[in-house]
Amino acid sequence: MPIIPSLIVDQYGAFIGKHSGRLRVTKDKEKLAEAPLIHLEQVLVTGEGIGLSADAIRACCTAGIPVYFLDSRGRPYAALYSAGLTGTVLTRREQLLAYADRRGLELAVAFARGKITNQAGFLRYVAKYRQETNPELYRELRWCADEVRDHLEELRHLKGETAGEVRGQILSIEGRAAKRYWDALKQVIPERYGWPGRKGRGAVDPINAALNYGYGILYGQIERALVLAGLDPYGGFIHADRPGKPSLVFDLIEEFRQVVVDRTVVGMANKGMKLELDEKGLLVEKSRRAIAEKVLARLEAAERYERKRQPLRVIIQSQARHIATFVRGDRTVYEPFIAKW
Repeated sequence: MPIIPSLIVDQYGAFIGKHSGRLRVTKDKEKLAEAPLIHLEQVLVTGEGIGLSADAIRACCTAGIPVYFLDSRGRPYAALYSAGLTGTVLTRREQLLAYADRRGLELAVAFARGKITNQAGFLRYVAKYRQETNPELYRELRWCADEVRDHLEELRHLKGETAGEVRGQILSIEGRAAKRYWDALKQVIPERYGWPGRKGRGAVDPINAALNYGYGILYGQIERALVLAGLDPYGGFIHADRPGKPSLVFDLIEEFRQVVVDRTVVGMANKGMKLELDEKGLLVEKSRRAIAEKVLARLEAAERYERKRQPLRVIIQSQARHIATFVRGDRTVYEPFIAKW
């Protein structure tokens, strides 16, 4: 099992401090965890009542280690980065200008194409493991995958010159493809989880809670990649502009939801792993940690990309850089990440 370069802190009353080139997590003077800064990629704070020293913050920022904060539903509410990461200007100027021309349209279509193609690919991936044990379900899932892929044809026939002109059409296409995708996946989630189908905010069943929590972790990875690439996380092309809404994060995350989070959570469910909720419908600490560890491990898994195998975490960063080079005109085409299922 590879070492995951992530520190997860989730116990109420824990404190994160710096000690001799390491981050140390303590509670009531008891050492809970310790991680050398030289090997650390990120810190994930997922609990309440957790303290963080100024020395630990400075050490992380100096070493380029992001600190992500998630609430009990997996919703990101803060992230700490080095102040110098936001110094790029040229890329952001071109990113904002791209919304009003053909570049924005091509990015919007590419994000949607990546999402729909990976949804279909994941359904085929799930199907192949049922070819011998359940041939009928195997055929059904492959048929559903084809139906999801059919929506790609609609993307090819969009009429417009800017992302704003076709945003509504793209969201409609994505929505219909997603409905078919989730309806198909419902057939492979064990009944004991009582999954009602995909729900976002306010979900009180274990599968949706796990998906939402996993997406929250992935969100942090996407946001950091965009910032490191010199992009503005709030200047998206498909998702609507609203105060406080990081639209570009929501755009790029679509390429990676299936391969990072959906695959992880469906795999956990099919292995019968316990996903427990408390009386408020929130994942208990043990379940949150299990999901976080699995998603972070998945981010370290290698996928075929640009002629070699690379960790998904690295691929996310590369895709963010490709967006930046595309809007600056250094790249003529932006290709979405499509997993080799």
